Amino acid sequence: MMNNMTPSQDPPLHTDDYFPNPIHPQPRPNPRRPRGFAATAAANNSAGKGKKEREKEKERTKLRERHRRAITSRMLTGLRQYGNFPLPARADMNDVLAALAREAGWVVEADGTTYRQCPPPSQLGSFEARSVENPLSAGSLRACSVKETLENQPHAFRIDGSLSPTSIDSDVIAERDSKNASASPINSVDCLEADQLLQHIHSGVNENDFTGTPYVPVYIKLPVGIINKFCQLIDPEGIRQELIHMKSLNIDGVIVDCWWGIVEVWSPQKYVWSGYRELFNIIREFKLKLQVVMAFHECGGNDSTDALIALPQWVLEIGKDNRDIFFTDREGRRNTECLSWGIDKERVLKGRTGIEVYFDFMRSFRTEFDDLFVEGLISAVEIGLGASGELKYPSFSERMGWRYPGIGEFQCYDKYLQHSLHRAAKARGHSFWARGPDNAGNYNSMPHETGFFCDRGDYDNYYGRFFLHWYFQTLIDHADNVLSLASLAFEETKIIVKVPAVYWWYKTASHAAELTAGYHNPTNQDGYSPVFEVLRKHDVTVKFICLGVQLSSQEADESLADPEGFSWQVLNSAWDRGLMTAGENALPCYDREGYKRLVEMAKPRNDPDRRHFSFFVYQQPSLLQGNVCLTELDFFIKCLHGEMAGDL
Repeated sequence: MMNNMTPSQDPPLHTDDYFPNPIHPQPRPNPRRPRGFAATAAANNSAGKGKKEREKEKERTKLRERHRRAITSRMLTGLRQYGNFPLPARADMNDVLAALAREAGWVVEADGTTYRQCPPPSQLGSFEARSVENPLSAGSLRACSVKETLENQPHAFRIDGSLSPTSIDSDVIAERDSKNASASPINSVDCLEADQLLQHIHSGVNENDFTGTPYVPVYIKLPVGIINKFCQLIDPEGIRQELIHMKSLNIDGVIVDCWWGIVEVWSPQKYVWSGYRELFNIIREFKLKLQVVMAFHECGGNDSTDALIALPQWVLEIGKDNRDIFFTDREGRRNTECLSWGIDKERVLKGRTGIEVYFDFMRSFRTEFDDLFVEGLISAVEIGLGASGELKYPSFSERMGWRYPGIGEFQCYDKYLQHSLHRAAKARGHSFWARGPDNAGNYNSMPHETGFFCDRGDYDNYYGRFFLHWYFQTLIDHADNVLSLASLAFEETKIIVKVPAVYWWYKTASHAAELTAGYHNPTNQDGYSPVFEVLRKHDVTVKFICLGVQLSSQEADESLADPEGFSWQVLNSAWDRGLMTAGENALPCYDREGYKRLVEMAKPRNDPDRRHFSFFVYQQPSLLQGNVCLTELDFFIKCLHGEMAGDL
């Protein structure tokens, strides 16, 4: 029996068991366990240490999870932007795996069943024979040998900077499978359509060729300050020189801000349009399209203590006696950037409500420039709906001390909005909810530093959801009320609304900065669909602020910002509701890489529905300034016009 045993059957041999070694010490008996007070003290000491270790491990787990989410977000952004993957805004791992499998040629059913689409085994032989006899063509063969085709594509599988991630992955898969075709037909690329294979091989060759892409008109915004507070055009000749440069660049039109604080500055319903009439006549000479902005906000308040263009003087006089006509933060500080939405229907402006004041201003403009509307010079009107002309609360005021990436503060403490909150709480049956959150931090707080915005914070409890819904609904109601009257004032004229780009803290659960700006968009709720439903009701064009630059990894990590993911959610939410969209750059100057990002956002190359911006607004203080590279700007404009082929 000893000879029949295999090595694997031998029992483990421990020499100490058979030949005790007196040199090795014998194991000591277990020490006595402490009893009485000693046992209690030891238990408390070990419990305290265990609790601290558990807390440390919990913090480490949070950091690891936050890091994992950041990496996942970047991966999803890359797949959407460069790989033609129509992933939802909050895709989970199953969505990503299914999209990758389908891109590689697999079939993924709804229940998760996954298999490669391939002809029956009985037909493989005939297919292989046919592929040898006939040359490869884009539409002829269903299954064929790709070896010769791949060999005839020199350098097709070298990793090149011009190739998108999708094209690289698909080409490497094709090369690898073609080498293993004889070993396993099931794992080969013979099952792919020939035209699909050629499409993968040649993808990326013309990636930077914008010739033939949709034509996106380009408008340039004229600088602030060309008309003084007496509504006089300051430098007509300088404006002409500016427009000459625009014509040389093939610009489609210009944007002009019509400031409420200039036109109706001294007395209510006393409108002075003389400077704008002179400016519009000059624009008419150059045969440029014109878009105007009904600017009901202050300009320059975030850059200096004295605003360049304040609200009308008669409004500020009312505000001295009734400071509650302005937005107010928790500390009682008033923000004079724009009027509080709490007075939209309160007759506190010399017998008029807020929306009546806006309507009278818009109606005066429409009457004054009726001839320009009739001849088609004015192509669209943008309606200012909040701070900076955007549909948002003034929650990020630098005058109040805010600095990026602070979360901002809720602006709902004037008496009119407080009365609205009280009515909403009473209607809900919880009158004690008629208050703003007392643990939401300050302008420069981080979400995790507050009890309201931190993970599992009060923003997601019963009171938090009630308050945020009311705050959000107030923003929606303001847009609905003003746009209803704007539609009456500007019949048959395209109306534009600008939405903010609040992308910092987007990777957190609460989306704190968006909440203070008025958008109820935490990770478990879509805060843009209700807004866009109202905008669709009035058939407006949504203008979106485009960052155009890539955040540094340090800045993105510190503020958990995600401009790409944010843009993806907002633009697709608008497109899904059939709204037209437009873009406007956030910064005044760009290099070629920045221009490329703007073009890709304006008309996404991989969008299967070929959706794109209806126009793009380029902001620049002046084209005559030396910091503008006209060559790069010309290239950018030609790309948007679909006239430029070349490497960006």
